[in-house]
Amino acid sequence: MSLFKRLFTLGKAEANSVVDMLEDPIKMTEQGIREMKKDLENCLKALAEVKALEIRSRNEIITEKEKAVDYEKKAMLLLQRAESGQVEEAEADRLAGEALNKKAESDSHVQRASKEQTRLEESVSKLGVNVKTLRSKISSWENELKTLKARVKVASATKNLNKQMASIDSSDTISMLERMKDKVEQEEALADAYGSIANESKSLDDEIDKAIGDAEGTTSDSLAALKAKMGLNKKD
Repeated sequence: MSLFKRLFTLGKAEANSVVDMLEDPIKMTEQGIREMKKDLENCLKALAEVKALEIRSRNEIITEKEKAVDYEKKAMLLLQRAESGQVEEAEADRLAGEALNKKAESDSHVQRASKEQTRLEESVSKLGVNVKTLRSKISSWENELKTLKARVKVASATKNLNKQMASIDSSDTISMLERMKDKVEQEEALADAYGSIANESKSLDDEIDKAIGDAEGTTSDSLAALKAKMGLNKKD
């Protein structure tokens, strides 16, 4: 199981535990990725150098093969010249022998370079696989690290929210609401009391005004009766 898969199993734990346990692994993983990128650079450099040697070896094989063919042709030409009398036979034999020695040297270089090329081709193949594997792992780990960082943020936010919720004292809140309720009920009762007093005062004024009105009517009737008795209301 990879480092990230082991870390991802921590998601089953509480949010605060996840945050505490992921802080250091994230830093370690970032450092690991940086080191892997350096390794990738070194592998790319080595791959380029080995591939250059392999190309050089291949070119050397081609060159030495051409030399071997050329020396063989020259040896044959010398023998033909000796046969036709253009060159002394002893001199032709000597020079043809030297040409064949040169051909043998070229053939030897070809064999050596061919073995070297085979070894270099194997190295290029292995380094190519390593480079491809490193690139794939770095890309995969970087993507997993992004996911891990996102999970840490969510876990941290959840932890802070839970911490705030845990710090709320529900009993104090209920007590405060009850006190507010009592205060409101008290204010409402007081308002009703003042309203009742106002209504009582108004009713008392109405009774006084009514009583006054009745008294004035009685006085007027009595005065009219007195005038009638005295004959003051009679007209000539």
